[in-house]
Amino acid sequence: MAEKNSAVASGAAPSGDAARRRNVPGSTVPGAATSRPQPDETKIHGAKKSPSVLQILDEWEFIIAPLVFTAFAVFTRLWKIGLSPIVTWDEAHFGKFGSHYIKRELFFDVHPPLGKILVGLSGVLAGYNGSFEFKSGETYPQELDYTFMRAFNAFWGILCVPLAYFTAAELNLKRPAVWLVTLMVLCENSYTTISRFILLDSMLLFGTVATVFCWSKFHRQQKYSFEPEWFFWLFMTGLSLGFVCSIKLVGLFVTAMVGLYTIEDLWNKFGNTRMSYPVLAAHLSARVVGLIVIPFLVYLFSFALHFAILTRSGPGDAQMSSLFQANLEGSEIGRNSPLEVAWGSKVTIKNMGYGGGLLHSHVQTYPEGSSQQQVTCYHHKDANNEWWFYPNRTVADWTPESEPHLVNNGDTIRLIHAQTGRNLHSHDISAPITKSQKEVSCYGNLTIGDDKDHWKVEVVRDVASRDKSKLRTLTTAFRLKNAVMGCYLRAANVNLPQWGFKQIEVTCDKKNNPKDTFTHWNVEAHTNDKLPPGDPGKYKSPFLHDFIHLNVAMMTSNNALVPDPDKQDDLASQWWQWPILNVGLRMCGWDDKIVKYFLLGNPFVYWVSTGSLGLVGLVTVWYILRWQRGFKDLSQDEIDQIHYSGLYPVLGWFLHYLPFVVMARVTYVHHYYPALYFAILSLGFLIDFTLRKQHKAIQWTIYSILYTIIIGLYIYFIPICWGMTGSNQQYRYMKWFDTWRISD
Repeated sequence: MAEKNSAVASGAAPSGDAARRRNVPGSTVPGAATSRPQPDETKIHGAKKSPSVLQILDEWEFIIAPLVFTAFAVFTRLWKIGLSPIVTWDEAHFGKFGSHYIKRELFFDVHPPLGKILVGLSGVLAGYNGSFEFKSGETYPQELDYTFMRAFNAFWGILCVPLAYFTAAELNLKRPAVWLVTLMVLCENSYTTISRFILLDSMLLFGTVATVFCWSKFHRQQKYSFEPEWFFWLFMTGLSLGFVCSIKLVGLFVTAMVGLYTIEDLWNKFGNTRMSYPVLAAHLSARVVGLIVIPFLVYLFSFALHFAILTRSGPGDAQMSSLFQANLEGSEIGRNSPLEVAWGSKVTIKNMGYGGGLLHSHVQTYPEGSSQQQVTCYHHKDANNEWWFYPNRTVADWTPESEPHLVNNGDTIRLIHAQTGRNLHSHDISAPITKSQKEVSCYGNLTIGDDKDHWKVEVVRDVASRDKSKLRTLTTAFRLKNAVMGCYLRAANVNLPQWGFKQIEVTCDKKNNPKDTFTHWNVEAHTNDKLPPGDPGKYKSPFLHDFIHLNVAMMTSNNALVPDPDKQDDLASQWWQWPILNVGLRMCGWDDKIVKYFLLGNPFVYWVSTGSLGLVGLVTVWYILRWQRGFKDLSQDEIDQIHYSGLYPVLGWFLHYLPFVVMARVTYVHHYYPALYFAILSLGFLIDFTLRKQHKAIQWTIYSILYTIIIGLYIYFIPICWGMTGSNQQYRYMKWFDTWRISD
């Protein structure tokens, strides 16, 4: 039907008698021209010439060029990749995480799991057993094929090069500009270096580049809505978004770009009065499924895989809920613990809010307020997490040698900190951070104290029983209400300053909200020699609860990664230094015996791409002003070219760069690399738009100069990528600025 309509629209549809006319051998249609024998073309013009080599190359450029670029990417990313046999930079983190996956030990990290699972997969493929600790600067053992693991990570960086080519082509750049964009990605020294180690950054870059490619393909399908190819690229965009967000949460920035594009697209469709509401609803539904549901399912799947692999107790246990820990192989949580809590029980108490930690105290005091002993929540196993259940001060005849007395719902008890002997306490002093709530401290001892040491137990629920009369290990959720203040013990993932070791603030909240899970607690570890052992760990924690709990813990820990004013971090850098390439990063020690790597970009790519961001904005403003004055400089196709191939890369750059300007966490040069890709696309658009109407000779002269500079500088700085051996002084020619610490 569509073909018929298009044929009618073009005037090619048969109609009337002409539609019924057919040429039959031996017959002549009235009014039709009589066919005449055609002369033999070969006799007139000679035999048809075969195409030249240049014509063949031109015709097949869309295959040959990306293959050539990819071949160079393979060479530059893999050449001498195993030269340095030591654990380099963040290989100490991500290699160790890969080891945990191989050993199936639970660990905690601030990033989503998919990239680290892939690192673990590279170790499995390399025949690695997970026994190496990946200590920074340590030499790799003979049995660990670190070269293969690095090459596995380089694979993702290699793929960025052909994807950049196809993305530039889909953005409707001319061939020389497509080559320019691809060459800038290929010859970006920082991209080469970061792809050659066991890190997540090459996967993050791949996910970002793949998302932009799929988005550009989907955009080109807008005239073919609901066709199979339209659906394919919509869903591929969603899969790419899910992939990049499952590597690092930086993927949310490119998600925001695609989201803004989608909002604009749907808004334009909403303004199209010829589009019916059912069709508009279908567009909305398709995008919800493709760009929200599919990415979320990919993200969810990465955590399901994470939990399915990590079935053994490990260093990350304390970040998870008590019930989750109790079901880990080798965990002591719940093993032979008494089922019910009594006076004289020594326990650890876990906050049940998402990302909650263990109730904790230490000898350090608050620098202001009461100046009493700090009480916090802590996410690691520690003796300072242990507390004794004691009766309140009105029970005078109880001693630790007395028969056990079970703690019931509604009982008023004291909690004694096991290491310091002080009472959990609250008073009418504002909390250090959350001023609307009260400070919680440790005060006094067994004999010194007051009624503000008393806490009433209020059982909320019990996953093992409908009977809420008792306080049970692991399964009972309870609240602690201060008997005098009337407020509830609460920990809401607010980080204390450095004087509190970035641990979680614990407060006393007067709001009585039984549904507030940050006021819910459970007994995790429990010992009491006077009570019989049980097995409370047979109940499992729901997957979605564990998923949300871990994500909150990741975000809380990430927010705590702020610069320490008392420590000098020579590797950290400031956001303003990145676009102007003011600073690089030493990835290892700088001893003459060590193969040295310096994380620094191609100066031309950095500086010119940064400048292009402002120039694209100026070009846009220029044409808007001329349009307002009535000039018709641009066709609709040219306006769309500026809109989607120029402004969206600039938008992508801002979305990836500005968050690091406002966030308080410690930052490093590699945080800029996803933003750099959008600056490269912006530069490619600007040069293409400026030169596309110029004479071919002018175009190719300028492009040739650009190609030469980019390749020349890449080769000039290639030692920082492939490894510098011997004295660093022989490489001082690359130290253009003092902040480029390539040589001492």
